[in-house]
Amino acid sequence: MQRLQLDLLDLPPAAGPLREEVRGWLREALAGTPAARRARSWGGFDPEFSRRLGERGWIGMTWPRRYGGGERSALERLVVLEELLAAGAPVAAHWVADRQSGPLLLRYGSEGQRERLLPRMARGELVFCIGMSEPGAGSDLAAIRSRAESVSGGWRLRGSKLWTSNAHRSHYMIGLFRTRPEAESRHEGMSQLLVDLATPGITVRPIRDLSGDEHFCEVVFEDALVPEEALLGAEGAGWAQVMAELAFERSGPERYLSSFQLLLELVRAAGPAPEPALAAGIGRLVAHLATLREMSLAVAGCLAAGRDPSLEAALVKDLGTSFEQEIPEVAHALLGRAPRPEGGDDFEQVLGFLTQTAPSFSLRGGTREVLRGIIARGLGLR
Repeated sequence: MQRLQLDLLDLPPAAGPLREEVRGWLREALAGTPAARRARSWGGFDPEFSRRLGERGWIGMTWPRRYGGGERSALERLVVLEELLAAGAPVAAHWVADRQSGPLLLRYGSEGQRERLLPRMARGELVFCIGMSEPGAGSDLAAIRSRAESVSGGWRLRGSKLWTSNAHRSHYMIGLFRTRPEAESRHEGMSQLLVDLATPGITVRPIRDLSGDEHFCEVVFEDALVPEEALLGAEGAGWAQVMAELAFERSGPERYLSSFQLLLELVRAAGPAPEPALAAGIGRLVAHLATLREMSLAVAGCLAAGRDPSLEAALVKDLGTSFEQEIPEVAHALLGRAPRPEGGDDFEQVLGFLTQTAPSFSLRGGTREVLRGIIARGLGLR
């Protein structure tokens, strides 16, 4: 049984000037960007914007300098992430690489993998995607069936991945495959591989969602051969590695700021003197947001201290995505205005987009049911 460690932290002295620097740069860089586009938050894809961030040193901020990083603190990085998300910056082209693929390479990758990939990731030049979920498995990663067979010349990949965000735009995938299908436990015999998506035998099929976007993808492997050095970390250690990766994925500010643009538009629409009921409704949302921010900051502190915050990250992700999904419903109820993805004012357009996309928030990074199972087991409740 574990104990939750969510200790309140103060940001370092360098955070204030850094926040002002980032905020000022974003004010200029995003000038004229409409609210509906900002509402895409960390789903907005703009490779040139990511390269500009890389030039500023705001990708791979905590990584060693020899790999292109800035050797800054995790809390300074959190400040930059908060400002990017609050401004609705289009960060998807580097988000996965910065958030989890790079840290995973630092922890488990070979020196050759690090030297070859990390500097380009820090410059915003490489797009990575996550190869976990599969048809018939979903968030139950222990049910995956995709295989990587050790053969002469490398690893032969067969199977498929699903809901792989931006795979059609990505250069690499870090994929979870079964390398020992005969393993007794379904949590054993899995490995992670670094897959160049230009490899022959790999087909990427975008999937159109309710809002008309095509960022989810199906990726099919038909006897695709990747080299031996594609193995990431130890063969057979995939389950432990992917659990460490998910701690990076689940705890960041994107888990409570995906609907932030709508909260901003709600405040603007309410005006400087809202009715008491409207003011109270907005106040509850802001209080909830402030609490989630403190929890996310505590998880960042755990990561900075080298502790494993898997349990805390699952809790933040569950509460955060529930909050993100609640905002469109509350905003609609408070103002009584219909969502209009096209043709409405800023509030109605943002409400329309998030009403369509919010149902997916509790799926990405693990469903609510899976997360609550992790929390219950961690606390000794099951």
